[in-house]
Amino acid sequence: MAETDPKSVQDLTAVVQTLLQQMQDKFQTMSDQIIGRNILFLTQMVDDMSCRIDDLERNIADLMTQAGVEELEGDNKTPASNKG
Repeated sequence: MAETDPKSVQDLTAVVQTLLQQMQDKFQTMSDQIIGRNILFLTQMVDDMSCRIDDLERNIADLMTQAGVEELEGDNKTPASNKG
């Protein structure tokens, strides 16, 4: 056997444990990176949807204004001009 080969069961066990720990560390790093990317992606999707909803609300308000429809207020849904 070469000089770098494990000389005993304890040496072999230590080598295997070291390799397993290194593999676990690499898998954990990869997992953290994947989770981080997914969180970033989901955050960007939510931000994008929020902007789209804001744009849609503005467009609806503009269309209502152009059509001469007044915004309804309160739970009773009465036109704003009929407030008394």
